[in-house]
Amino acid sequence: MLPDADDLPDLLLDLAVPHEDINEVVARHRTVTADPGIRRLLAECADDVTGATAAPAAAAGAGDPTWLGERAAAAPAALDGYFLVYVFLAALPHARAYHHARDVPADVSRRTLADLGRGMTLHRRRYGSGGLSAFQASWLVHHFRGELYQLGRLQYERARLGERTAAAVTARADTTTGTGQAGSVAPGQTCLNLHIPDYRGPLTPTACDRSLALARAFFPRHFPEEDHAVATCHSWLLDPQLRRYLRADSNIVRFQDRFRPGHQDTEPADTTAVQFVFGAPDLPVRDLPRRTSVERAVGDHLRAGGHWYLGHGWFPWEG
Repeated sequence: MLPDADDLPDLLLDLAVPHEDINEVVARHRTVTADPGIRRLLAECADDVTGATAAPAAAAGAGDPTWLGERAAAAPAALDGYFLVYVFLAALPHARAYHHARDVPADVSRRTLADLGRGMTLHRRRYGSGGLSAFQASWLVHHFRGELYQLGRLQYERARLGERTAAAVTARADTTTGTGQAGSVAPGQTCLNLHIPDYRGPLTPTACDRSLALARAFFPRHFPEEDHAVATCHSWLLDPQLRRYLRADSNIVRFQDRFRPGHQDTEPADTTAVQFVFGAPDLPVRDLPRRTSVERAVGDHLRAGGHWYLGHGWFPWEG
């Protein structure tokens, strides 16, 4: 189920695992393989990770497998935070086989599954130690099930429209005419949910245009049975309040300009904004740095008593 210890370093490098974690993962390999109980738990978790490869999530934002973290809590303390890393190593052959069956190019497969290393980097950034958190692991399930792909600057998740987004798209179609309209759509219809990964450079319009071009060629070829009427995005980066603080020609505002408004959240997502900008959700607001325009926007808004919200947007996919 796991590769030999001697083969692990090259495999970990392919998955963008940070160099400082490689020796730790190799050193704990025997702890995993020599214990029947750990092997059994590992097999159960790997089966859970790969159990829904064939279909997109039931709805946009659905399918968060909190059970994975609950299972991992039973792993021995000697593995520290690395048990979930071994779970994805065990699931890797299944994910690669699925990509091969879909004729996904090797470079797309490698860059998609390399989010394992990004997750470990984010874990160390937040906790100061190696491994993988249950939060990051729940996100990686989408990659290893074949639901999500890295195509240039952006990631694309094969998802299904929720009721509120479908209503927003249909309402727009009912009140406007002309080309470029998605028309009436129904909840549960397939769509593509866009994600903005960290450690990929600035979110420039050129990088986004190139990514969208790649995606418009990728999905009809590799998932021809799915009709994606719209692209969606659910992110604090779509909170329209950012326009108060950022220039109109900033990368974030120009990214927002691509989308038509969906439903509005009323539940604050302050910790989400703080986590993605500063690395941890529970940092004291008064101490948040002001080094960049985004840091100043997030921190100053919170210090003034404001809140950040998840924004929801969509645009016709057309291809």
